[in-house]
Amino acid sequence: MSENVGLVRTAVDSVKSVQNKRSISDNRNTYETEIKVKSVIPRKRQELLKWYGWGYKDSMFLLKDDIATFTGKRYLIGGKSLPHFVEWVKEKFDVDISKPPKIPPTPTVYPQSRLPDEVRQELEKISLVSVEGMDRLIRAHGQTLNDMTHLRNNSFQRIPDAVIWPECHEQVEQIVECASKFKLVLIPFGGGTSVSGSITCPEHESRPIVALDTSDMNSILWLDREQLLARVQAGIVGQDLEREMRARGFTVGHEPDSYEFSTLGGWVATRASGMKKNTYGNIEDLIVQTKVVTPRGVIEKSCCVPRISCGPEWEHVVMGSEGCLGVVTEVTLKIRPLPSLVRYGSLVFPDWESGFQFEREVARQRLQPSSIRLMDNEQFRFGHALKTETSWGGVLLDGLKKLYITKIKGFDPMKLCVVTLLMEGKLDQVTERETQLNSIAAKFGGIPGGAKNGEIGYTLTFVIAYIRDLALEYDIVAESFETSVPWERTLILCRNTKRRVIAECKARNVSHYLISCRLTQTYDAGCCIYFYFGFNSAGCVDPLRTYEEIEEAARDEIIACGGSISHHHGVGKLRKKWYTQTVSEAGRRLLYAAKTALDPENIFALDNMALDQHPTSKL
Repeated sequence: MSENVGLVRTAVDSVKSVQNKRSISDNRNTYETEIKVKSVIPRKRQELLKWYGWGYKDSMFLLKDDIATFTGKRYLIGGKSLPHFVEWVKEKFDVDISKPPKIPPTPTVYPQSRLPDEVRQELEKISLVSVEGMDRLIRAHGQTLNDMTHLRNNSFQRIPDAVIWPECHEQVEQIVECASKFKLVLIPFGGGTSVSGSITCPEHESRPIVALDTSDMNSILWLDREQLLARVQAGIVGQDLEREMRARGFTVGHEPDSYEFSTLGGWVATRASGMKKNTYGNIEDLIVQTKVVTPRGVIEKSCCVPRISCGPEWEHVVMGSEGCLGVVTEVTLKIRPLPSLVRYGSLVFPDWESGFQFEREVARQRLQPSSIRLMDNEQFRFGHALKTETSWGGVLLDGLKKLYITKIKGFDPMKLCVVTLLMEGKLDQVTERETQLNSIAAKFGGIPGGAKNGEIGYTLTFVIAYIRDLALEYDIVAESFETSVPWERTLILCRNTKRRVIAECKARNVSHYLISCRLTQTYDAGCCIYFYFGFNSAGCVDPLRTYEEIEEAARDEIIACGGSISHHHGVGKLRKKWYTQTVSEAGRRLLYAAKTALDPENIFALDNMALDQHPTSKL
């Protein structure tokens, strides 16, 4: 560690002293010290979660006798039949569901650990270490299609040689020191939900690789009800953090699609965004202070203040660094009192452009509720395919509502689009906002679709990720990718990207596929667009390569139309092709400068962004 560490610690210790005195003198009702959190996710993740895919072992789609079901009781559609789903799958992908699903067998052979025994013993003096094959395998990847393909085939060229579970900031410092001493590579591992390839082990790395699993660093160190702040260890899982806050009458409000499994540290490292960012902000809006261990010392501001003008904001260097500079250990977050009312809603529009113009006007007037999302017709029909026998599963084409929408209003079921809404606040605020939204919707031909539809549409977000596991079992390869785009370029970007995907499929004789999109987040200057793409790969020699070629072409089209390489998924290894042109050559050099200053020995050798070209990557 650098000599500067002592100076940083002195400043931080001073702050701690003030905080400790305040915790003693303040009323106990306003200040709460360390809260030990029992995580939903066990250390042996494979006991609860699938080793070969997404989510819980007891939650999955099953197809049998032309009827689909979703198992378990964790989600609204759990335990229910989905009588329309198989028909939709057959129509869209021409899949023969009479064939048994391709569920991979549990591996019995793993790459040999390269960690020397004497180094393992040194690490064990700090905290718990495992070299078991399954422990290492499930921390060797994120959730990209590339990851899942190699995972199911047990074909990773490189996996971590060990896993270590620190419990506190000080242990992380010791682990980083040990890595420097013994020339180890450290890969921070949070929830394993990355969809950019950022935590996948570089195949060329010859040094021993240790996955630094932060999941045992999951305590809430203090909670200040008066200041509406909380100091939290970075390994806490989103659902655990929110559960503990809600039990005390508060919320963080950060709710990405992955929040059941992703961690606070992962949100920081990837510059994450959540579905309710309109009310609570993106991760950069929620953070007051971070604490980060690098090989050259600890980065932490000496004061915990709402804003500081003190040169460049180094916290923003950490946010989005994707584990390449160090490990986030603690974060001070803004919290908010729980809203007194939560109300869902939905609106139906005759077509995508009408729904888009509605969203644009809502953003122009800054009337966005906590969440406002527009799905295109393909996603509407997919949602309808998830309709259960007893309730709506997509969007309200039932009974009198169907008659009203299609006959009286004249909406074409093959063109209509749907907006789902989530409104939070006091009763009068929510009621007024709902009235305003309905009034704007009417100007663009939209009509209310009901609260229940909005609620199920919102919560289905957490189920969509499970569909890819089912798809892979029947030779359908699928993935999502997103972008940030200015308002004036959004419609042409969506249109051109879909056309490009269709053309690329045709050129490769891919005849059964899905390409759809939804508008998920809005800003003054633009919005986030999510694309979903999948196809029947039964006739492909190399399905993974075919998919990646088509997505790369789609990404080229997105950039040509004025979109970004990502809105909140980060760069990782998958999108590094476009990194330099996005940030400029000078920006790339700044990235290199940060790497050289903080990690000159390339301890955090993840090779994300453009760092595979940096001289340290050859170490």
